Formats: sequence, C-alpha cells, structure tokens
Amino acid sequence: MAKIYIIDVTNRDGVQTARLGLAKLEKTLINIYLNEMGIFQSEFGFPVTRHEINYLNANLELQESGLLKPIRLSGWLRATVGDVETTFKNVPKLKHMNISISTSDQMITYKFQGKLDHKSVIKEMVEALRLAKQSGAETVGVNAEDASRTRMEYLTEFALAAKENGADRIRYCDTLGYDSPDTIYERIFKLAEAVKIPIELHCHNDLGMAVGCSVMGAKGAIDAGVDAYVNTTVNGIGERCGNADLVGCILAIKKSSGFANKYILDERVDLSKSWKITKSASYAFGVAIAINQPGIGANAFAHESGIHADGALKDWRNYELYHYEELGRGEPEIIEFKTDEEATKILELARYANVHTQKPLTNDELRFIAKYPEQARKVLTVTP
Repeated sequence: MAKIYIIDVTNRDGVQTARLGLAKLEKTLINIYLNEMGIFQSEFGFPVTRHEINYLNANLELQESGLLKPIRLSGWLRATVGDVETTFKNVPKLKHMNISISTSDQMITYKFQGKLDHKSVIKEMVEALRLAKQSGAETVGVNAEDASRTRMEYLTEFALAAKENGADRIRYCDTLGYDSPDTIYERIFKLAEAVKIPIELHCHNDLGMAVGCSVMGAKGAIDAGVDAYVNTTVNGIGERCGNADLVGCILAIKKSSGFANKYILDERVDLSKSWKITKSASYAFGVAIAINQPGIGANAFAHESGIHADGALKDWRNYELYHYEELGRGEPEIIEFKTDEEATKILELARYANVHTQKPLTNDELRFIAKYPEQARKVLTVTP
C-alpha cells in the first residue's frame, strides 16, 4: 500500500500569517524539532528572498553536519525561470523545492489579468520545472494554486504536463479552504487515478475543515494507488484562518476509525515529540494554544462532569481516544539567559540572539548557540 508522509510548511506558509512571524533562530529550532519528530520534509523558506539566504544556507550546513538529518529541507518559489535561476544563485546546495503557479479560471483571469492564459500557465510551469531539474534539484513538487476551484479537465492537463517533464509530486492547493472532505476525496481520487503521480494536500482552514480535508484527500490518493503528502503547520498557524494542524492530522490518521490500521503513516513520525514542538511554536509566535485544541490543548485530557471523571478514573480509555503520554506532554523549560561558565563563551552571540528574537531565549535556543556558534552567527545575520 502507498503511504502518507508529512511535509510541514510552518517556516513558509506559517510565517506568512498576518501580524505574526518568526526570527531566523526560531525557524531553525522549528526545523530541529520537526526532524526530531520524524517529519519527512520541512518547507523551510524562500530562496529568492534576500533576508532568507543566510538562514537557508546555514540550515543546509546543519544538515551536512548531521544535525538536520534525515529530514528534507525544501524551498518555495514561483514557477518562473527567473525564480529558479535566483534560487540556485542564492542557495546553490538546495536539492528540494516546490514551484507554484495559479490554475483556476478565477486566478488566471483576475490575478494574471491577461499576462498569462491557460496555455501559457502550463508553458511557464514546464520551463521552470525543466530548469530546476537541469540545475540539480533532486525533487520538485509542482503546486497548482487554487486547485480546488480549478476545472478538473484543466487540472489533469496541468498535472500530466508536470509529470511528463520530471515533477515528483503535484501539490493540490485548497488555497481558500473551499473543499469539503467529500469533494476533495473525489477530486484527488480522479486526479491521482488519471495522472498516477504522488499528490500533496495543502489545505486551509477558512471553513474549519483543513484537517478533515487533508486526511480525506490523502485517502483519495492512497485509494487511487499513489503516495500522499499532507502539508501541515504547527498549531495550524497560517494565512487567514490557518492551515491543517500538524498534531491534528497525525492524530486523525493514527487514531480515527477510518484510518487507524487501514492506512500507513510514515513510520518515522514520533507523536511523543508533539508537546515540545507545539509549546515551543506557541511561545515563538506569541500565540496561545486553544484550550480545546486536539491532543495539546489544556482541556484535551480534562474532565468536568461527574460521569466523565468517574469513567476516566476507572479506565482512561472510557473517555479518551489516546493517552496524554503518547504526545510527550509536559511543559518545556523557558528560561532567561544566565551567564554561567559555559554560556559566557557565547555570551555575545546570545545577546545578539535576544535582540534577534525580541524575547527571552529558550533553553534549546541557548544550547543550539553554544553547540553550533558558526551556524548560529549566520542565522542571526541578515545582509541588506
């Protein structure tokens, strides 16, 4: 059977959230936590954006050192020849990427406004894809932005052209959160069956269905015989109403009656790392976790009514689908910087890091700076 893999896009789509953002050190720690959690790939940034260059190259150095292995680090860029050329100029060691272009009638007509039509959209994508592969990209995912509002005939034509020119996956973007679980299952099944290429699911939460649509889209891909790659963000952070929540998607695949023991999630995924990454991301973004958030919310394992409390005390399985220990629950240590003997060696870097993140450093951030000072210096440096 085909498998479901997780591609987390916190450091790309998550940081595009209005009024929010992450410092480069915080993005680096997110990559480290995703790797520890066994996530297949992190879409870690924008290789055509100048202020990202040092951070991206430093993280690829950390990958070479072994710290960020086996996770893949991938960049996001527009499906244009210019963006591909700039990418390999700025980040020459980048091996994985997704190239993106809009495919719906709405976007082609009212976003491109005559600059591109349906035929030239495919032409632009193919030219960028070919150049990316020729320039040394090992894997390229091709994004159909606004795929959920794209006519199936055209979406299939677009996906076939991508496959024929070396694409490794098609990213089906439910950019506006327009799909429902039943429609995305049907559309993904038809697309995967017609094109026979792995499908990525990139779902937004504008209608509150991002997790449901993500897992049902993955089911459609698997049922059609191809691998599925679910895009997530930590705590569901993302543009507008957010993206599919990382822990929520994993729990849905591993614990729900329709998926558990029926569909295969990448075996490397370690649910016990959930608590650490979600609490750390909450601190970094400055966004509190909802008390009713699945798995990690303060009330996820709380029982108020007498019947529930009594039943849970007798056997937690009476009122809980999964045990809190499976998620590694426990507060991460958030500390102010202390100038002990070891930290004194990297005091100047820690001072810069405090300015960089604009908040007290976490214990893990201090450890990272002490152990990888050269990469930390590069991450903290933005050249205008």
